[in-house]
Amino acid sequence: MKIIQTEIPDVLLIEPRVFEDERGFFYESYNERIWQQKTNFIEHFVQDNHSRSAKNVLRGLHYQIKQPQGKLVRVIIGEVFDVAVDLRMSSKYFGRWVGVHLSANNKQQLWVPAGFAHGFLVLSEYAETLYKTTDYYAAKYERSILWNDPDLAIAWPVEEEPILSVKDRAGKLLKEAEVFV
Repeated sequence: MKIIQTEIPDVLLIEPRVFEDERGFFYESYNERIWQQKTNFIEHFVQDNHSRSAKNVLRGLHYQIKQPQGKLVRVIIGEVFDVAVDLRMSSKYFGRWVGVHLSANNKQQLWVPAGFAHGFLVLSEYAETLYKTTDYYAAKYERSILWNDPDLAIAWPVEEEPILSVKDRAGKLLKEAEVFV
């Protein structure tokens, strides 16, 4: 696997080694030993999540203020624009974001560390995402940053108003949100 640092060095883009021929393809989507060797990652994944969303659905920007989750995200059907926002006050990247296109075709993955908000916009007719997390889901600690916060100025590739959940419509602006020290 090839690991590429993004504009925020803690957020990593992973390109797996894909073996493809006329029968289809094969790749290791995760190998703990290789992951630890290449990233010095010492945490363990404890939960796998799978979501399916229709075109123009925007999920996020989510994070857990306690029990923060690191997420290893990939798309197995369709395409999304995936975003990570640094919410660590002690980071020189606080309030900055990284956005990448993840798709079933490019097979890339995004590592979103704990201390970041995460979200994605579905660009295809529908998309299915799989992601591993480093801590368990805890609804009482979940928070949401408003997807269109002008201070973040995320360049979402939107063609029309995205479809949001009630929770995401009620997200907070970064300047009003609980963040990490």
